Amino acid sequence: MTRTETSLAGALLDRRYRVGDLIARGGMSSVYRGVDTRLDRPVAVKVMDSRFAGDRSFVDRFEREARSAARLHHPHVVAVHDQGFDTSTGSDNPRAFLVMELVDGGTLRDLLTERGRLDVPLALTVAEQVLSALAAAHTAGLVHRDIKPENVLIGTGGDAGGVVKVADFGLVRAAASAGTTSTSVILGTVAYLSPEQVSTGAASARSDVYSTGILLYEMLTGQVPYRGDTALSVAYRHVNDDVPPPSTVVPELPPALDDLVVRATRREVDARPADAEAFLAELENVRSVLGLRPTPVPIVTAPRASGATPAETDSELTVPALPAVPAEAGPRGTQALPRPVAERLQQPDPGEVSPAAPARRRAPLVVLALVVLLVLGGVGAGVWWFSNGRYVDVPSVAGMTRDEAETALRQLELTPVFAEERHNTTPSGTVIRSDPDSGARALQGDEVTVFVSLGRPVVPDVRAGASVEEAERAISAVQLEPRVSPETDEYSNDVPEGAVVTLKPQPGSQANVGDAVTIVRSKGPPPTPVPDVSGKSREQAFQALRDAGFEPYEAGKEFSADVPAGHVVRTEPANGSTVEQGNRVGVFVSNAVEVPSVVGRRTEKAVQILREAGFEVSGGDSRGPISFVIDQSPGGGELVEPGATISLSVIP
Repeated sequence: MTRTETSLAGALLDRRYRVGDLIARGGMSSVYRGVDTRLDRPVAVKVMDSRFAGDRSFVDRFEREARSAARLHHPHVVAVHDQGFDTSTGSDNPRAFLVMELVDGGTLRDLLTERGRLDVPLALTVAEQVLSALAAAHTAGLVHRDIKPENVLIGTGGDAGGVVKVADFGLVRAAASAGTTSTSVILGTVAYLSPEQVSTGAASARSDVYSTGILLYEMLTGQVPYRGDTALSVAYRHVNDDVPPPSTVVPELPPALDDLVVRATRREVDARPADAEAFLAELENVRSVLGLRPTPVPIVTAPRASGATPAETDSELTVPALPAVPAEAGPRGTQALPRPVAERLQQPDPGEVSPAAPARRRAPLVVLALVVLLVLGGVGAGVWWFSNGRYVDVPSVAGMTRDEAETALRQLELTPVFAEERHNTTPSGTVIRSDPDSGARALQGDEVTVFVSLGRPVVPDVRAGASVEEAERAISAVQLEPRVSPETDEYSNDVPEGAVVTLKPQPGSQANVGDAVTIVRSKGPPPTPVPDVSGKSREQAFQALRDAGFEPYEAGKEFSADVPAGHVVRTEPANGSTVEQGNRVGVFVSNAVEVPSVVGRRTEKAVQILREAGFEVSGGDSRGPISFVIDQSPGGGELVEPGATISLSVIP
């Protein structure tokens, strides 16, 4: 059993997202309040219409566009948290859903409905925040394709006012890829579509600039520049007329604003600002020239609570793929135009009535019948073109040369965009793959990215002395993995410490994509061994150590039977050790004492001499009035420790 959209309330999608009240419903999707049960946070859940589920082209593009939108992290972009497919219905074609940031508040459409036109500082403030969001998207390679007041949300969180957030990045393109929808495809909102979107279906950053220019026109004047009884007549005006200056509606607007809007809405694509960032810079310059300061954005409560997207009943209107679109669509509705109709937009406005009309009305019935048949045939052709004829299967270009791939894609009216990357097995100059892949359905005019092999990576030639950051960039540029390891660092007399000495494997070596390349860093000049200063005087030792680049200090005294007092016994670190230059070296000086010779002296005098020299004496007791030393141990001239005992042999 297929459940209805309203029955999703209370469902648990992907065993994580609890669906709450319905916020809005449109021809393409329904939006619900929800709760992320894992993180316990409120979210908005957008469930795509089930008619898209069976279209592989839509599913593939929906996933790609959702992933791309999820990479956008910007304060003025509605965040995409997750995407998935609801299998709880039991259908073979589960419905796609997006989980997005929940924005409580209203939309720019609600604000325009309440106030009519906005004052200039407020209009510029809103436009700046919209362009800031688009600039982030354009930098990431994303084009919105459907900028309109319904996709501009105003929620809480701004400084003394609301914060503007742009919603629905990529969803228009995803829906446009669905080739199995029986009656319609959403391509964009006619009131805001750029001429190239109407005539060829192509969209670029400059297309978003055009739509934002129309949005700014509406904020300044309270109305869109083109209105008509049918979407076809509105589209005709975009392709064939120049957008008038907003001062034609509001005369008091300054000329600088006229120039800004007119430049953003040029029919010639290259005459507009290159992207949202360029448009934002021009807008900020106009604000500065006019001396206007940013103003708080008022929060307007929508007739229904706003979620991640506006009230889609107004903003997402699908229409039959016929030459004439019902008038009820208005400026807000997202319109679909069959390509034959778009091509006829170069002809006179279908709303105009020629002088020959009365004569045609008097034509015979047979002629009228013929006209009806021709119209029905054109409608049938338009329906075929709209539902199926514009779609082609992406050809397999893997293994082709770049020129061969370009020819194959252009023959199917696809636009090749080339990118290069390294590959382990595909020869240089040969196509590796395409995105979308071969067999995927694509709109004529769509871009197909063709990845051309640069062959296997080669370890780059990084000059000795380069910074580690330079080496990492060079290695990553050839799709190898830079690594740094202290164990591989080397001493170098020529390369400053911390700079690159070489790479391992050596530059010029072939590798496989993702292989590790070690960056060998310099540890500076190799350490100098401590010179041998043992036996030298303290002064001589200190000078020799300073000459070798060390900082000597007296570490203490110790005894050595081989080193005279005041001379060096050893150093710490020991001589021959390799230590970093500039490190301190301790010097140990001998405290040995030379024993005086007292043999032949009267015993009493000998004992006196030895004790005055700091020695202990044994065997020096006199046995008579006249006593002489005949031997001593240690002998005279020997080196002993301070306070050593000297043994004397005396007579009588």
